[in-house]
Amino acid sequence: MTIAAFLAFAGLVIFAAISPGPAVLMAARTGLTEGFRTGVMLAMGIGTGAVIWALAAMFGLNLIFAAAPTLLWALKIGGALYLVWMAWNLWKGASAPFVTQDSRPVPRSALAAYRLGLWTNLANPKAAVMFSSIFLGTLRADTPYWVLGALLLVIFCAETLWNSLVARIFSLEKTRARYISLKTIIDRSFGAALAALGIKIVAT
Repeated sequence: MTIAAFLAFAGLVIFAAISPGPAVLMAARTGLTEGFRTGVMLAMGIGTGAVIWALAAMFGLNLIFAAAPTLLWALKIGGALYLVWMAWNLWKGASAPFVTQDSRPVPRSALAAYRLGLWTNLANPKAAVMFSSIFLGTLRADTPYWVLGALLLVIFCAETLWNSLVARIFSLEKTRARYISLKTIIDRSFGAALAALGIKIVAT
């Protein structure tokens, strides 16, 4: 794999990571409500989910989807239902007061945050199709395993660093103060956006 091809791959992966989606929304809200450290663990879960979809793409899951479109539909519906369920919980709890002891509610555990990030990313099976398209455009059949490992590391780092940055921005005190004053509106906006993305997964 040439340096140019590697850089092209990295650029596509970064573009995919920063594109608005369920993972970015969840990173933003976690930074707001539970702080940067919890947001980093969530981002690592998101990065792991991206690597899993990339591995699936490497092993030809896109070909399976093409041969058995019902499987893709089942995964889309399952992912959409998960996102809509999260959206409903956000909407339902939007009117609950924001707990301000120690300036922040008690965050979920590191493992719980990681798991939430992982499942949020795995809820979108279109990622496997996207990675298949990227691999088809940049990889050759004789690509060494160490190069494949380096590409997976790029995917993990891009997803983790970007979503950690999002969590950091939204964890700032000025951002949080604004959130506290508009909690109901913001939570319901997050919920509506998650539900819309879930519906979009099924519709496309």
